[in-house]
Amino acid sequence: MWKLANDKKVLIIGLGLLGGSYAEGLTNLGYEVGAITRSPESIEYALDKGIIASGQTEVTEEYVKQFDLLVFCLYPHVFLDWLKQYQSFIKPGALLTDVTGVKRSIVYPVQAMLRDDLEFIGAHPMAGKEVYGVKNATSKMFSKANYIVTPTLKNTPEGIEACEELGRILGFRSVKRLSPEDHDEMIGFLSQLTHCIAVSLMVCKDSENLVDYTGDSFRDLTRIAKINETMWTELFYLNKDELLLQMELFSEKFDRLKEAIRTEDTETLHEIMKLSTQKRKLFDN
Repeated sequence: MWKLANDKKVLIIGLGLLGGSYAEGLTNLGYEVGAITRSPESIEYALDKGIIASGQTEVTEEYVKQFDLLVFCLYPHVFLDWLKQYQSFIKPGALLTDVTGVKRSIVYPVQAMLRDDLEFIGAHPMAGKEVYGVKNATSKMFSKANYIVTPTLKNTPEGIEACEELGRILGFRSVKRLSPEDHDEMIGFLSQLTHCIAVSLMVCKDSENLVDYTGDSFRDLTRIAKINETMWTELFYLNKDELLLQMELFSEKFDRLKEAIRTEDTETLHEIMKLSTQKRKLFDN
């Protein structure tokens, strides 16, 4: 039976903001944490700060086979390529999970290609900042964040529990379970659509002086507009069908608001605003 005990060795593959935050949190909990990442500077920094116990930039069988739990913090296509090339290095019985922001295009291909003696359970920590790299990593950002696990029929009860326990011990505010399909619908609305709105707001006015006049409302709405274009383009494409549906939904609601303003339809405008206030209170709680 697979249990997330302190004697399990954890390998973080991709030592950026999320990978570094996982590493810091697990190291502080007493786990032996190793890392593989392309940047020698990131490994050096993490070792110097005690975030990891070991690390290297090359993928070798001798190193990989030491670990019981592997956490993949890679771009989706890099994650799939890594497994195709190196899964033979992983020790039998190891548990694999990830932090990828889309699930249908990751979970099913990974489970289809994976060896029978390995188990992969998709997970999505809904946490992040507008900065990148292990130097900005901190497990404190998990305390107000949600953690979503996306199991399938190929997963064992023990594996699912271990993956959910990972979210709990890292200090996430809540740990929830969704199918990959429900996850991608939800994330298309809550995350990807909101990033599209923020980016559109940021680029629709051509004025270098906006910063001199703006208030908190614009700052709050565009906080996530400082975006990693390579990663988010890939995530948008991988969830294109769901994201486009959510964009259409938003357009319909925005058009209704616009029409109410144009025709001075006070009743409709008040109705929309009251409903908005009512729904927003749920998030304040």
